[in-house]
Amino acid sequence: MSTFKGFLREDGAVGVRNHILVLSTVVCANVVAERVARRVQGAVAFCHTNGCGQIGEDLSQTIRTLAGIGRNPNVFGTLIVSLGCEGVAACDILNDLARNRKNIELVTIQECGGTSGAIRQGERILRGWQKEWKNQKRVPCQLKDLTVGLECGGSDTSSGIAANPVMGYVSDRVVSMGGKVILSETTEMIGAEHLLAARTTNGVLAKKLLDFVKKTEDSAKAMKVDLRGTQPTPGNIKGGLTTIEEKSLGCLAKAGHSRIVEVVGYAEQPTKQGLIVMDTPGYDVESVTGMLAGGAQIFLFSTGRGTPVGCPIAPVIKVTGNPRTAERMRENIDLDASGLTLGRQSIEEIGDGLFALLRKTASGRKTASERLGHTEASITRIGPSV
Repeated sequence: MSTFKGFLREDGAVGVRNHILVLSTVVCANVVAERVARRVQGAVAFCHTNGCGQIGEDLSQTIRTLAGIGRNPNVFGTLIVSLGCEGVAACDILNDLARNRKNIELVTIQECGGTSGAIRQGERILRGWQKEWKNQKRVPCQLKDLTVGLECGGSDTSSGIAANPVMGYVSDRVVSMGGKVILSETTEMIGAEHLLAARTTNGVLAKKLLDFVKKTEDSAKAMKVDLRGTQPTPGNIKGGLTTIEEKSLGCLAKAGHSRIVEVVGYAEQPTKQGLIVMDTPGYDVESVTGMLAGGAQIFLFSTGRGTPVGCPIAPVIKVTGNPRTAERMRENIDLDASGLTLGRQSIEEIGDGLFALLRKTASGRKTASERLGHTEASITRIGPSV
């Protein structure tokens, strides 16, 4: 089957969820955004610690990320909550989103007389959207309308030999049906970047990918850390991974065998259908946020040791290849791929199950992280606060 039931937006995009987004532009607006969202059915807040004390490309990246999240197909409407004097230009985000979407509004705390006034105004705006929001219905959509983000966190030895290859199988199926798949985590390409570069469709993309990896290594060296030949994450070490190269080989398995058609920066919107590489940190929460801003409506997330991390506006499907984790953290796991680790099932058997789960989730089935209320989010930084 190549269809699912999603929400068709006025700009032609397709959502797998129907959230009213309350988007904070700066840490100072987080409390207002959270309290407005709590008061209105269907609303969810996106909060973060960025938005001020940033300059240059660092500030531009935060603005690009916030605008991308507001533009995500899972969003019915966006209420931007601004303090009024932060570095992020809230009006620019408002104008950007309003070009292609309706139900875009701005509340400025300083213009509302403070916290309580801003909460009341925000609530009034969202309640005005309620009738239209409730009338939104799912309609048949094609899998080519999906953008699937690939992530791993809390990895162990089972990730690279089971969960990630199963995700790679599904990744190839989505690509073959005309959809987009985003591979992220530049840190976890180190040592295997030449294998990815060989899968790009041209030399320009290969160079761009290799430059991203070099930039990541150089930033670590500036802090007197050489990532090659080491395994800097304590959890990965406890999970049996010995080097970054070993981790990278497992990480790449998430992307299957498709050719790479595009390489983009953090939170940039891909323009092509197929397998895309996005430059993100290995830190899973920041990586997921970047792909979310790039248009991913749904995520496949492998975890060997187990992690409960979710996302404010997109379902995150957790896959583990570790039988102990599948049992110990079963409330956080959506699919147990340990049959492959134990030699009882094939990649194809488990992959077909994951593909079916992807379709069901896109059509409305809640993931473990959604049921448990996990909405973690963070925007990566380039430079220090000023």
